Amino acid sequence: MHNPLPSRGVSDVPSSPADVQATFCATLADEWVRLGVRHAVVAPGSRSTPMALALAEHVGVRIHIVHDERVAAFYALGLGLDAGGRVPAVVLCTSGTAAANLHPAVVEASLSAVPMLVVTADRPPELRDVGAPQTIDQTHLFGRAVRWFHDPGVADPAGWCAWRSLARRAFAASTGWRPADAGPVHLNLPFREPLLGRAGDGPPAHGFPAPTPEDTEVTTVGGELLAALDRHRGVIVAGGRSFTGGEQVRALSAALQWPILADPTSGIRDAPTAVAAFDSLLRNDAFAVDNRPEVVVRVGRPPASKQLATWIADAAPLLVQVGGPGVIDPDHGVAAVLAPGSLASLRLGMRGAAGTSWMAGWQHAAERAEHAIAKFLGDEDVLSEPGVARVVAEDRPAGADVVVASSMPVRDLEWFGGPLAVAHANRGANGIDGTMSTAMGLALARGRPVVVLAGDIAVLHDANALIGIVGRDVDVRIVVVDNDGGGIFSFLPQATQLPEDRFETLFGTPHGVDLETLARAHGITSSTVTSAAELSEALARSGPALIRVPSDRARNVEVHAGLHRAVHDAL
Repeated sequence: MHNPLPSRGVSDVPSSPADVQATFCATLADEWVRLGVRHAVVAPGSRSTPMALALAEHVGVRIHIVHDERVAAFYALGLGLDAGGRVPAVVLCTSGTAAANLHPAVVEASLSAVPMLVVTADRPPELRDVGAPQTIDQTHLFGRAVRWFHDPGVADPAGWCAWRSLARRAFAASTGWRPADAGPVHLNLPFREPLLGRAGDGPPAHGFPAPTPEDTEVTTVGGELLAALDRHRGVIVAGGRSFTGGEQVRALSAALQWPILADPTSGIRDAPTAVAAFDSLLRNDAFAVDNRPEVVVRVGRPPASKQLATWIADAAPLLVQVGGPGVIDPDHGVAAVLAPGSLASLRLGMRGAAGTSWMAGWQHAAERAEHAIAKFLGDEDVLSEPGVARVVAEDRPAGADVVVASSMPVRDLEWFGGPLAVAHANRGANGIDGTMSTAMGLALARGRPVVVLAGDIAVLHDANALIGIVGRDVDVRIVVVDNDGGGIFSFLPQATQLPEDRFETLFGTPHGVDLETLARAHGITSSTVTSAAELSEALARSGPALIRVPSDRARNVEVHAGLHRAVHDAL
């Protein structure tokens, strides 16, 4: 086919059904490229042949072949994180259960507002509900997780004029009018055999630019709300996917002299007014009580810290939510929801804690906490799980991105990673699935190193992400904390209230997998390190590589308790 597709009249539409299908798919691909799409992740299959060929033959699309559909969808998620999450990647699969395997990443993309064009091939209507092989009900397969679902039916020449509009509508629904509205779109495309056709000339391009996501909400704050918020005992809680410029948050904090309780996914832990060790501080009862806030401005998603959530709930402050995809009010305590652009109104209309010692008290405590954490981890003979997080935060390669798995790694990075901790985490649904696949997509999009910090269960859950990694030209360095099981459960009541054998069977779940052997089976360099120096040295080497850090679940609980005591004593 020709790229871009030239304009022709409707009378010139191919008459062969196979050629019509090929032209329809070529038109979708061409329009998406015109709108900015550059990446397509294809999970191989037969029924998706027309769309796979259209994407592969377009000069503007880079194709990534991924064998596992679940992995493929998380690749697309990682690719969609690039460019500020404004341009979706395409993920394509064949019909049947292949499509169902996309669901976890679709859910994460929905809850994290990451654009994604999900294209599933399907059987034509005459092969549905008759027991045909590889055929399931794919209509609204992903339910409310998608921004838009559409099944246009088998391509027909009568719909020729609408093909580009279909592509544009899918793109616009995926990117949204505001970044927080972005998410996955599902196009279910039925194809009839023969599947191989010759793409002809499609309908003419529209000639107008792509819709641009923008903040269309009111960005001013009424005087009554400003008066209610203008208290000196205020804090700013900064989490991930806020769609709010970090500079606005920094400026608000500096003007009002309110500390920023920033998690690594916020990207603003390096602000002069940021407090990284907030979880440790709030475990000190005296500090937590003495510093209860009257106002909390939460920007983006809440951090992982349950201690922080409990502290806010106990204080019952005036809680304002700024930005973030969808409704973010897990405790039903949000009094007002503000657009991201409203932070300037808050900064200009309020005095906050200016002229008081509020900020100085937080900063003094934070300095003591950070010193205690650094000393405790620095004195370790054997590298602990919090120590791993600290090394990753401080010694990641220059310019490298960090992707951290949910469960304990994201908490260790948040609690003990320090001011330099910065990372992406799939915290929309908080699942451990797809962590490495997301990192692969991000590495492909940005062309720079990505460090993955994950537990052994998260790595095993996404092990198919390692297939073909050595041929993908990605520098991914996987740091896996290996405690042979589900380490986070050791911190829960089940660990002390159940018999040890029952706990190990249901929650500890040891697997006995040799992770270094797993890595080598995929042609990946692997090593085991036990000290901070060894981990730092291993991080400096180019990937793809797997760096295993052995850990003991019982000792890990003791290390966390020791860190909390150290900060408590320092205060």
